[in-house]
Amino acid sequence: MHDFLNDKNSFLENEVKKRTAEINAIQDVTIHAMASLAETRDNDTGNHIRRTQHYLKVLAEKMRFHPRFTDFLNDNHIIDALFKSAPLHDIGKIGIPDRILLKPGRFEPSEFEIMKKHPELGRNAILHAERELGIEVPFLKYAKEIAYAHQEKWDGSGYPLGISGDDIPISARLMAVADVYDALISRRVYKEGMPHEEAVQIIIEGRGTHFDPDIVDAFLMLQDDFKRIAEKYVDSDEDLAKKGDF
Repeated sequence: MHDFLNDKNSFLENEVKKRTAEINAIQDVTIHAMASLAETRDNDTGNHIRRTQHYLKVLAEKMRFHPRFTDFLNDNHIIDALFKSAPLHDIGKIGIPDRILLKPGRFEPSEFEIMKKHPELGRNAILHAERELGIEVPFLKYAKEIAYAHQEKWDGSGYPLGISGDDIPISARLMAVADVYDALISRRVYKEGMPHEEAVQIIIEGRGTHFDPDIVDAFLMLQDDFKRIAEKYVDSDEDLAKKGDF
């Protein structure tokens, strides 16, 4: 009887692990499928998604011990959720017309006003998916935050809401640094990638205006990690050719 109960418990434990792994796989597939839809419309490569995921993760791991952030980043589940959510930060671009989204170089003011709608479009896309399911999906909570608020700025000059400081979700503040750094170093049809050192200087100049000062301080301590991640997931000529850049 004792052996039977042990075998039964072992079977149940294995089933729980199996189901948990399946749920995690479904979450990953769902996020990457949604992100891939946006990627097919944008000139960014899939490596942009990978890089920003890993930038966000190292920043979050660093900030979890900071007094201002420890209550939020209190366990690995939060950091894992942020890592999973990061690919959806620009999903709203799927709703931006090609003539604007694919335009090389700077936008005209009227074009930029349309481009500024992508955070709201992204959040609404995720909300719509939840409504179709009839439930609020916990692992998409941070995806909504990041999609909606990653273009907000510390001094309130960002969009779409113009919120400032601690009113901006931590998840979005972390993504703001990750996203801007990657935009600066990335090659595009209309520009070469900026050298790492110059990108770092621009992040420093945005301390307290564009970015949360404490997150910039963490970024400076992690800049070698950012450079390593950028080099690991660098855009090859083949990657860019697939997106029509070359």
